Amino acid sequence: MTTPHASTRAAQRAQNTAAAARDPRHARTVRTHSMMRLIGLVLTGVFAFVATGAGAIYYKMQNNIESIDVSDLLAGVDGLPSAPTEDPKDPKAGVPVNILLMGSDDRSGENATIGGEAGGMRSDTTIVMHISADRTRVDLVSIPRDSMVAIPSCTMTDGSTTKAQKKAMFNSAFATGWDNGGDIASAAGCSMLTVMSITDVYLDGFVVVDFAGFQSMIDSIGGVPICLPEAIVSPEANLNLAAGQQTLNGEQALGLARARKGTGLNGSDLTRISRQQELLGATANTLLDKNLLTDAPGLLKFLNAATSSLKASPEFASLQNLSGLAMSLRGIDAAKINFLMVPVADDPADKNRVVWTSAADDVWANIAADRPIDGSTPVEAPTDAPAATPEDAATDEPTSTATTEPTQTATTTAPPKGLTTAADTTATCG
Repeated sequence: MTTPHASTRAAQRAQNTAAAARDPRHARTVRTHSMMRLIGLVLTGVFAFVATGAGAIYYKMQNNIESIDVSDLLAGVDGLPSAPTEDPKDPKAGVPVNILLMGSDDRSGENATIGGEAGGMRSDTTIVMHISADRTRVDLVSIPRDSMVAIPSCTMTDGSTTKAQKKAMFNSAFATGWDNGGDIASAAGCSMLTVMSITDVYLDGFVVVDFAGFQSMIDSIGGVPICLPEAIVSPEANLNLAAGQQTLNGEQALGLARARKGTGLNGSDLTRISRQQELLGATANTLLDKNLLTDAPGLLKFLNAATSSLKASPEFASLQNLSGLAMSLRGIDAAKINFLMVPVADDPADKNRVVWTSAADDVWANIAADRPIDGSTPVEAPTDAPAATPEDAATDEPTSTATTEPTQTATTTAPPKGLTTAADTTATCG
């Protein structure tokens, strides 16, 4: 059945859709290519790394335990026996997985040197990452920080609760948890609760990454190639890039991911999302193209950078679990890694903010049912079990994907606007 709060959301988003159709300025949002933001870049790196098979070798380095590697001393010696290896196991095998990815704007320690000092902690980057039960598809849906949403009352780690907010900027959920609870657990928990309450999608866990970790990860792989149709200069992001093909180091890649104001930029968070699409593709392709199994020092350098940048819920704080999940995706095609921004329109009450349209409901419904977000019908897997009925699938609250079977078929509809894949290249150089 449909819950009352879901009905209210649907009606409001239908109004937002109609308003967007009347407002020509909304063209800027429907032209926006979908993307995966800062944290998505990092987690894609981790997944691509372990998908090469390297995770099976190094996953025991949990929590950066001090390790002494003598493989270089033994390399090239003939006649040595081979060590038996076993791929790490997928902890969620056979069921879809939803992870909330967040980039924290923490300005303490090394992050203050990179991003400048500032009080508190925010999360301007949030993505729902959906991994299909059959491990053939990954969907990454970015939630704009300026989305106006209802934020529920959140419980802090000290047992206190926060006041519910009927309409607030989405990224204030993370800030509310941090300001009141004083820790990542409270901040991430409030963000997770907010996402589940406004999408009806169950989240299995979360991953948070910071500035310093992202920058060092890019440097550890020698940078990423990028095509810029026009020059971008942003003093605020310490960025000065010429037009054309070039390779960005970690500092430049971070600047490009963060830049919003300056030459070649229009100040919009939504167009910043669009611009990061090619950066994501370049990062993923660089990692997937590298034969890391033949470069032991490179493996160690990247693994240290990737794991040091992450804070996660218990399910995904284990490198063994991350490795197992990523190994299950090692055969995925780039065309099956889908990026989408939540469909939005200008908020009638404030043109500097956005509200979700009715198309967002379709996106979240597809994710909850493990259907492709492009509106296509997935190939039905052979099974002896009867297909789930609508009555079987309906619930009043989001339910764990670990205890429900994914829906195998879906009605074909038009793909949502802005949908792209990791295989897409849209920029033209020179």
